[in-house]
Amino acid sequence: MLDFCKVGGYPVYVLCLLLITYLLNQLDRYILAIVILPLAQEIHFGDKSCLSNRTTRPGPELCNNASSDSQCVSLLNSNGTPYCKWDYNGNGWEYQIMAGPIFILIYTFMGIFIGFLADAANRKNLLAISLLFWSLMTFLMGFVWEYWHLVVLRFGQGIGEAGCTPFAASLIADYFPESARGSAMGFYNWGIYTGYSLAFVVGNYITRANIMGMGWRWAFLICGFPGFVLSLLVFVSVREPPRTQKATEGGQSGNYTSSLSLCHRLTPTLRPFLSPSLLLLCLAGSVRNAGGYVWAYNAQNYFNFYFPSEDVGRWLSWIPLVGGSAGVLFGGFISDRVVKKRGLTARIWVLVISQMLAAPFLFGVLWLSPPYCFLLLIPANIIGEMWVGVTLAILVEQVPARVRTSAVAFYLFIINNIGGNAPLLVPPLNNLYSLRVALFILFPGTYVAGSLLFLFTLCVTRRDQRRISGEESEPLLQETDRDSQEHKKST
Repeated sequence: MLDFCKVGGYPVYVLCLLLITYLLNQLDRYILAIVILPLAQEIHFGDKSCLSNRTTRPGPELCNNASSDSQCVSLLNSNGTPYCKWDYNGNGWEYQIMAGPIFILIYTFMGIFIGFLADAANRKNLLAISLLFWSLMTFLMGFVWEYWHLVVLRFGQGIGEAGCTPFAASLIADYFPESARGSAMGFYNWGIYTGYSLAFVVGNYITRANIMGMGWRWAFLICGFPGFVLSLLVFVSVREPPRTQKATEGGQSGNYTSSLSLCHRLTPTLRPFLSPSLLLLCLAGSVRNAGGYVWAYNAQNYFNFYFPSEDVGRWLSWIPLVGGSAGVLFGGFISDRVVKKRGLTARIWVLVISQMLAAPFLFGVLWLSPPYCFLLLIPANIIGEMWVGVTLAILVEQVPARVRTSAVAFYLFIINNIGGNAPLLVPPLNNLYSLRVALFILFPGTYVAGSLLFLFTLCVTRRDQRRISGEESEPLLQETDRDSQEHKKST
């Protein structure tokens, strides 16, 4: 059914390994957000609020209505027993800083460095090393006893995970032709939603199982271990493909290019980003990415706070997987089809329409109670997540193949620095209004803003294409006029 299946068995095998690698990347990244409540209560950091005490019978009033310690413990059930507790809720500056800047800053800066390294080095070996390193950091999180332990290991996670998508996207671009690249990128990006969904399974049910009395610690151990095995498999079985374009600027060889100064190596990578259309694509992707980060790091907290008796894992263990995976694959499939008829701008139209259509469903997610809020997440994910593979396909088609890895790394640097730090806006908005209002602004609101920015990108891209077409046709017209004049003279 899919075009990328026509390229042969081995490229598809490599694509499957890259998918599993990305799955572990996302699982290890987001498991912190799922176990943050019991973790914060044991390590003692972050904000406190009135929470439901699940060991006692609930009472007539919601615990989150209490705004102070004394108010909280004064709420009694029919037996005259307090059914609420004033405890760490897993939110606050310490959590948002650890989830966002501590991870994102090193993740994005290392991505730039790794991208340059990959343009002149063996990408599959570096991918295997990165996978091994971030898996080790995740595994060690199961043994922390202080907040600063988590900070150091989260920092290490960022270093390792920076090597995933730049290497993988470059390998995919060399293994698959342009006609199948969007679908291949969409398939690869299934890893986002599979890993994120598995985080809810492991984080909720493994913690609840309380294996050997270690609770949430086993979640980190289980998430980290598979990476040790997969890194060896990638190292042994994946072949480094020939690059689709070996020539470098000025006709120089790749060995010469690798010895150039950092300034000279930055220039060919940054030059495409001077294009207004590519800059706008990065800005639109950053705003849209912000909504994804805000929801990913606050979904569990949101349901824990407003619907404490709801089994979140029952729903979010499969909804992101089904909806998100269908969305990225459908987006790539559609954009690959329409690009054959209408060119690059057709991919951008997919971005504009999908994000605007997804926003009303997301408003409903935050407005309604279970199970309706969860059911609305299905169409929201299918439509809203079409952007991931499409934007990467647009990017790799607009940059030279020889700097494709570093260009992807620079693109991720931009969208993750802006989008990845957006969760820092949650605590102040939460303090001013409420967590629900903060998410209204930063979740569906960013989808609408991103759609408008993608529309602006479309207009600028069309203008650039008309200008380039005019510049290319001008010499041809001059040559035609010259031939016509010579013909008149001869007659």
